[in-house]
Amino acid sequence: MMSTDTPTIVLVGHGMVGQRFLEALAGRGLTATHRVVVLCEEPRPAYDRVQLTSYFSGSTPEDLSLTDPEFLERHGIELRLGDPAETVDREARRVTARSGLVVGYDVLVLATGSYPFVPPVPNKDAEGCFVYRTIEDLLAIEEYARRSTTGAVVGGGLLGLEAAGALKGLGLTSHIVEFAPRLMPVQVDEGGGAALLRTIEDMGLSVHTGVGTQEIVVGDDGAVTGMKLSDGSELATDLVVFSAGVRPRDQLARAAGLAVGERGGVAVDEQCRTVTDPRVFAIGECALAADGRVYGLVAPGYEQAETVAATIAGDEAAFAGADLSTKLKLLGVDVASFGDAHGTAADCLDVVYADSRAGLYKKLVVGRDGTLLGGILVGDAEAYGTLKAFTGSVPPVSPESLVLPAGAGAPVQLGPSALPDDAIICSCNNVRKGTIREAVTEHHCTTVPEVKKCTKAGTTCGSCVKVLGQLLNAELEASGVEVDKGLCACFSQTREELYEIVLALRVTSYRELLDRHGREDARGGDGCEVCKPAVGSIIASLAPTIGAGTHVLDGEQAALQDTNDHFLANLQKNGSYSVVPRVPGGEIAPEKLIVIGEIARDFGLYTKITGGQRIDMFGARVEQLPLIWTRLVDAGFESGHAYGKSLRTVKSCVGQTWCRYGVQDSVRMAIDLELRYRGLRSPHKLKSAVSGCQRECAEAQSKDFGVIATASGWNLYVGGNGGATPRHADLLAQDLSDAELIRLIDRFLMFYIRTADRLERTSVWLDRIPGGLDHVRDVVVHDSLGICDELEALMAAHVAHYRDEWAETINDPEKLARFVSFVNAPDTPDPVVAFVPERDQMKPDLPLLAIGLRPADDILEGTATR
Repeated sequence: MMSTDTPTIVLVGHGMVGQRFLEALAGRGLTATHRVVVLCEEPRPAYDRVQLTSYFSGSTPEDLSLTDPEFLERHGIELRLGDPAETVDREARRVTARSGLVVGYDVLVLATGSYPFVPPVPNKDAEGCFVYRTIEDLLAIEEYARRSTTGAVVGGGLLGLEAAGALKGLGLTSHIVEFAPRLMPVQVDEGGGAALLRTIEDMGLSVHTGVGTQEIVVGDDGAVTGMKLSDGSELATDLVVFSAGVRPRDQLARAAGLAVGERGGVAVDEQCRTVTDPRVFAIGECALAADGRVYGLVAPGYEQAETVAATIAGDEAAFAGADLSTKLKLLGVDVASFGDAHGTAADCLDVVYADSRAGLYKKLVVGRDGTLLGGILVGDAEAYGTLKAFTGSVPPVSPESLVLPAGAGAPVQLGPSALPDDAIICSCNNVRKGTIREAVTEHHCTTVPEVKKCTKAGTTCGSCVKVLGQLLNAELEASGVEVDKGLCACFSQTREELYEIVLALRVTSYRELLDRHGREDARGGDGCEVCKPAVGSIIASLAPTIGAGTHVLDGEQAALQDTNDHFLANLQKNGSYSVVPRVPGGEIAPEKLIVIGEIARDFGLYTKITGGQRIDMFGARVEQLPLIWTRLVDAGFESGHAYGKSLRTVKSCVGQTWCRYGVQDSVRMAIDLELRYRGLRSPHKLKSAVSGCQRECAEAQSKDFGVIATASGWNLYVGGNGGATPRHADLLAQDLSDAELIRLIDRFLMFYIRTADRLERTSVWLDRIPGGLDHVRDVVVHDSLGICDELEALMAAHVAHYRDEWAETINDPEKLARFVSFVNAPDTPDPVVAFVPERDQMKPDLPLLAIGLRPADDILEGTATR
């Protein structure tokens, strides 16, 4: 019953918005003056539904959790899991839960969220049909996928694409069925949808747009066997996920007599108080705001939660609508939209940059007076934070400079320091630039984590964290504070400065470098996870010149490596490893193919042709690695360095030897380059390609250094990247002879290794380094700094001293001793590493992930004792 002493707040629902409401109550001290009871339908506390799909890439439910028992206990919050509210008696002001518990309230807050919309098609509830909304949904999908081969997702919106990616990650052939003529019809326009479609199809997913689902086809056992589509076609599938949008969960409110909108949603005013009952509030996806909208994003829900907490505390607050801008990474593709993305305003203009081959589409909507009204970014959303913050104002630079990529003739780029103070930096938590500046100047925050804790910026989706760092440094420098640009807490020098120290003083060990040049409080210590691999890479790249050991597992070097380098193989999600022998240029003799097949068969490995024209063998246990390497080395193979921050592959087409269009021998050149630069340690991985003609079949312009044949020789491109943030390479020099080409690549790579930051790809380095491409060309082509002889000598030393890491390991008993799962039981295999059959091969069996175990972490933890 209702307490007469302590007023009671009852919260119905404990999702992301509900948890933010509890935090807002605690922040205002209301948990000390009120009894707070939370009735939650799910069996677990609030978790990050925005990052839900990360469960399939290894995140556990605990990783996704947004609260902890300490918070609830500290604030006296009574959380009842699996006990949802079933009835509300507004006259008596009490709520009855499923368990029979009756709780009186002074204030009732509905945060019941939404439910997935499932189209009313025949057999929609058949075995094999799922929705994609909760962790329990994901667990059920994961279990059913074990006995499925094909999956289809109904809906091509945000969650639909995430669901399709999850099915693909589970090993299913995946389809997306979208009724609209394009994917993500709410967020992107026709051009953005086309770019997104091309990229997703290139990933191996099948997309069906402009068609609806007419019927779910079932077999004699009642399980799904296919789908009938509105165009008359039929799609074979044994698993269906409905992700066709959501609807407000307002049933409890309807039953209680609260007013709801025509299309659903509990009607509320600007304080999020229901228009029917002043003691009842509604927030999040179940609320129909005063502007007539139901907001389906987390940021507006957070703002509503803060509004209600302020109203309960007696402060003036109002929710007057919210920014619907979004930035997401779907299937590895950046997609963002902000402001008037579709250009609905009168008399507006579009500024568009599109590169369909690279999957890039950028559009800005600009008013006649130059005001930035909105935009869409697909494939590269790096400028999202800056662009969104300028929405509604006239940027200080031309619109085209904000969408053209580096290397495409764009004027000077605009940084976040140019933004006005009222610009929204973190839309999830509605944090403005001025608030971040105040965190630095008034609250004395000096690190990004301190700013995040002070302002809540960057604590939800994380897309603004990079901008936070830039604003923090700019504000510290403006205040006269010297910004620490050191590599880490152990070294005040940058990576580039440490490289010069190691080279000039011939420093051959991490311990020597730390004790002589580290920060005073770090000397004599053990270092950290940032500087150890970075210094290890520097010493490895300079080893022949400074006289250090050239094997990554020699002496102290072994302790500096991350798990992949530590075992000379790639750690996979179930704790097993993959083995990738080098196949220069993709050219391989039949005898070597047979050896790979025999090894894969004998060790039960999963085999896959990689995008770099090699064969990857997955599923090796750590103690099996030396046995596999021995057979490969005996057959003439060597390490492909798929595990290292080093050269991976030099891809090639068949060139003039076979192709009627080829004008140069691209295979020979690719093999020469790969054998020359194999084992070269660098700040990040290196990829290359050689195309035998301008048709560019090897995709050289998406590589760190790419070569394209011409009738007169070779064109050299640098700084490309085909990864999460695609970037076309820039032309460094053209019509080069073989000798000129190799000489320039030598210089370029050593200059990059010398000046790049840790974990910085050539694409990022080229955009960051002062002077950009022009400066790099001056240095490596025209020798403007007079260092080219030194760069060439460094590369020559590397080439002369290269030795295969696998061959040296299997011939060294001391190194071999580390290849066991357990030091105290070397003959015991890791019990976590298990497999199940699929498509005549095998795949990881990961049931332990569902109960919170993380095999990869267990392996990482164990390496310290091996």
